[in-house]
Amino acid sequence: MTELGEAVVTDDEDLEGLYGLTEDLVRETLAAIGAQDRVRLRTLTEPLHAADMADLFQALSARNRVLLGNYLGEDLEPEVFVHLDEAVREDLIEELDPDALARVVTGLDVDDAVELIEELEEADQQELLDNVPPVDRALYEEALGYPEDSAGRLMRREYAAVPSVWDVGQTIDYMRDDPDVPDAFYGFFVVGPDYKPLGVVMTSRLLRAQRAVPVTDIIEPELRLIPATMDQEDVAFLFRQYGLVEAPVVDEDGRIIGVITVDDVVDVIHEEHEEDLLKLSGVGVDDLYEAVVDTLKSRLSWLCLNLLTAILASVVIGFFQAEIEKVVALAVLMPIVASMGGNAGTQTLTVSVRALAMKELTPSNALRIIGKEVLVGGINGMVFAVLMGAVAYFWFSDLLIGLVIGVAMIVNLLIAGLAGILIPLRSTGPEATRLSDRASF
Repeated sequence: MTELGEAVVTDDEDLEGLYGLTEDLVRETLAAIGAQDRVRLRTLTEPLHAADMADLFQALSARNRVLLGNYLGEDLEPEVFVHLDEAVREDLIEELDPDALARVVTGLDVDDAVELIEELEEADQQELLDNVPPVDRALYEEALGYPEDSAGRLMRREYAAVPSVWDVGQTIDYMRDDPDVPDAFYGFFVVGPDYKPLGVVMTSRLLRAQRAVPVTDIIEPELRLIPATMDQEDVAFLFRQYGLVEAPVVDEDGRIIGVITVDDVVDVIHEEHEEDLLKLSGVGVDDLYEAVVDTLKSRLSWLCLNLLTAILASVVIGFFQAEIEKVVALAVLMPIVASMGGNAGTQTLTVSVRALAMKELTPSNALRIIGKEVLVGGINGMVFAVLMGAVAYFWFSDLLIGLVIGVAMIVNLLIAGLAGILIPLRSTGPEATRLSDRASF
């Protein structure tokens, strides 16, 4: 009992070294790189999981990443490239010759290899495909033939399937003896003569059944079939909605061609949520590891757009320059009204983007949600109109200024609420556009 109690982690600092990287490891790695000590580097990195190894690369400078990759050579696991940030991965790939890159790609699962290949330039893709074995090349080319971000690119080609005429004993023998059975899987898909999935037998249930029992007697017939052309965001929604751990991918004729598992979907969910988060701030991609010039390019366009809108707002204010000169209090109070509108718009925008990502904003409820957000904006506007109107009145001893600021607050928050939900509807793809068209007044 005492030993168990002693193992309980009660302080954040105690997490250091339980998993992931430590600062000491990064320092020792840098020292080994500086000393060109390849043996020490291999000793330090050998125990690391591929994801932790990727974090180690990302903790180093661009020059040290290249040196670490060169010193490790073929000892560097191909799976590390899967976990790397895209910008870091591109830098390391540029240092590999075609043969070395081909070794990395063929050492990955097909879905992970395709993810790496699709990021290359077309000429580099072809050069890589020319350097891999014909069997692998055929698989990669088939996957690249599916639309980008589709289930066909996300799926794994290795899956466990048995014919519907088998019994439990045959299935267990197949699982034990056939080298083509995947190393890890959740269950066996039961298929008919046309290779269309009829259901799934989970491994836990299979191992509890008697050998003579037909697999069709213990089958779970409810399957969520995923078309190969389905967008990966829709795949993630299905997994979340129905609590799936794996689902078969089928071609246009309904025949099983692959499987998607929950670990693949976790990556998609992270990727899609990251994309939505970046959109909120006007950043197209995660540029943490990008070069300064690339980061400047990606952010300048959004900042230029903000500058234009700011100039437009200033032009509008300029039309009332004479009135503002007469009533200086307006110049003092305008930033407060503008700030409140910006904050209210951001709140609505955040909720709207999340609702779109989670498919909670649909054609059937679009008008209701828009009406609700406008109503919330109006009520907030009235509440702050009373507060700010009172502040303006006591501040400048002028009832008219208090009334003007109060009305401005109501109108501003109403428009902010409406814009906060309509803008993402118009800017997040065909589905959102259809919602926006339906919601147009």
